[in-house]
Amino acid sequence: MNRLVPWIAALAVLGLHLAGNPHYGFFRDELYFIICGFHPQFGYVDQPPVVPLLAALTQLAGHSLFLLRAVPALCAAGGAYATVALVIEFGGGTFAQVLATIAYLGAPVLVAFGAKAGPDEIGLWLWPLIALWLVQIARGADPRLWLAIGAAAGIAGESKYSVLFFLVALLAGLLATPERRILGTRWALAGTALGALLVAPNVWWQAANGFPMWELLEAGQHGKNVIVGPVVYLIQEIAITNLYLAPLWIAGVVWLVRRPQYRFLGIAYLVLILEMMVLHGKHYYPADVYPIVIAAGAAAAGEWLARFRIARIATIAYAAVFASVLLPVELPVLTETSLLSYERTVLNRLYPIPGAMLATEHNDTPAIGSDYADMHGWPEFAAAARNAYEALPPAQRARAVVLAINYGDASALRFFAPDVPTISVHNQYWLWGYGNASGEAILELGGSCWKDQHFFARSSVVAHYETALPVMGYENHVTFRTCTGLRVPMSRLWADSKNYE
Repeated sequence: MNRLVPWIAALAVLGLHLAGNPHYGFFRDELYFIICGFHPQFGYVDQPPVVPLLAALTQLAGHSLFLLRAVPALCAAGGAYATVALVIEFGGGTFAQVLATIAYLGAPVLVAFGAKAGPDEIGLWLWPLIALWLVQIARGADPRLWLAIGAAAGIAGESKYSVLFFLVALLAGLLATPERRILGTRWALAGTALGALLVAPNVWWQAANGFPMWELLEAGQHGKNVIVGPVVYLIQEIAITNLYLAPLWIAGVVWLVRRPQYRFLGIAYLVLILEMMVLHGKHYYPADVYPIVIAAGAAAAGEWLARFRIARIATIAYAAVFASVLLPVELPVLTETSLLSYERTVLNRLYPIPGAMLATEHNDTPAIGSDYADMHGWPEFAAAARNAYEALPPAQRARAVVLAINYGDASALRFFAPDVPTISVHNQYWLWGYGNASGEAILELGGSCWKDQHFFARSSVVAHYETALPVMGYENHVTFRTCTGLRVPMSRLWADSKNYE
């Protein structure tokens, strides 16, 4: 039975996500990933290529929210399998495996990674899988598993750069313990070379374009991102993994550090969190590590409660109750009204952590949370922009382009209104340039005639976009404005308008 539980856990997680994920609408970032993937290249300003390419592939036959979110659902299932497989490696029985599955499903950040397309979805599966293979090699498994580790690390690196910090933390953990012996083999070197080979195209792309990701991260540290101290950061880590279930992974960290053969994983967790604190990483950056310490905590609970059947039953019941409390707000399964009501009547009483404490950016917070809010209103926004564009006088429309203020707006137009010529100066859109636009006529969505209205001779408001939907302030009260009579060359204006953040 023990060896079946990882598969049962994976199928249960997959079924839950396939049923719960495809609701509301496309998320702002999902639209951006799709549009980026429709322009295949080795890298993008703010991300490696794997997730955009996967997102675009799901849309080749037409718009499909189900197919788009089936990819993170599969990754979540893979993460569940790796988590429970780790429990088995740690010596945990059926109780520990079931407990780890419930805690995995009860961690809001892990559910969120599996609920929508995003860079963290790949690590949700591959980080615990790398840990599993390292434990197996340390226990005498075929060292050729290093090739699998190298491949997994390379693919994870082509999905999100934060895996580098995880790998550095693992290396620190191995070097600090006798398990360093597994590093001194030709297979370890071969695995490292394979991983480096897989990420080399993206490194080359970043270098060829002046390392825009570094520029973007620096910009985030100077105004956009919320910077917190170590104590608040630790509170955030507890909150995003479920206030009531976090003691399990905390116990897992202690258990790993106290077990000589697994100590390198405990040290790796501590080093990773220290890296994030020092570099002011967002609270979810290291979150793909939590399946590892959840597995350890479940194995520890299995040891401690081995002789107490009633305590095991009570522990499973407790975990199931508090995991289920958060699922209705981590999967988009409730109507907007029901979600708000659930948060007021249930969640705010049981989970008294202010939303502001978990904020990662200095933005207005909409009623239903930015993730869900940004799944609303995009077709309507794109339709309003198209109507404004088509209402322009024919002679003006013939040379006009739409300027979107951010990548979400631009991606919504390119996805839902692909016939409307759209440009933006935000992130990857700036690097793609302005095409054939002369700047003679700009339909600007938000702002006041691009960077500075003095660059244009004339400006007039042609429409206002208002919505009753609880979307973020970016799109809730938007002025559509025509700007004509550009006074400087378009190339100069574009060069001065780069917005990496």
